[in-house]
Amino acid sequence: MENMIAGRPVVVKQLPEKLSLEQSRMFFCEVEPSLTADRPRLVLDCSRVRELDNAGVQVLLHCLEEAMKRNGDVKLASLPPAAAEILELTRIDSLFEVFESIRDAVNSFYQLPAYAFEHVLEPGSSISASEGAT
Repeated sequence: MENMIAGRPVVVKQLPEKLSLEQSRMFFCEVEPSLTADRPRLVLDCSRVRELDNAGVQVLLHCLEEAMKRNGDVKLASLPPAAAEILELTRIDSLFEVFESIRDAVNSFYQLPAYAFEHVLEPGSSISASEGAT
C-alpha cells in the first residue's frame, strides 16, 4: 500500500505474525526496495505480530538504519502489547515513533514536528515572512 506525500510515497508493509530469523530475512528482502528510494517513508503494520525475537528486533533496526541513511524514516503502527514490551525490554522503543493506527502513522509524515515551531512560540519572539521562507 502506498500513499503519496509531495510526490514521494509512504509505503505501508504488513509484518508477519512470527518475526523470527527466517521470516525476518524474507521480510527484509520484501521491504528493501522501498528503503533504497531517496527519503524513504515506511510504515510497518505490526497488528499481526504475535512472536518477536532478537532477529525480529534486528530487522526492525536494520529497516530504520537503511531509511535513515537516505534521510527517511520508519514508523510502527498497531503494535500489540507483547511486541511493545519486547521493544521496551531491548531498549529500542524510543528509536521508533509508534502509532495506534496505520492512518495515524501515515498522516504523521504530513505533519511538521513540534520543534519546528519552538522559536515562534517563545514569548516576545516574532518571525517575518522573509525568515519563514528560507
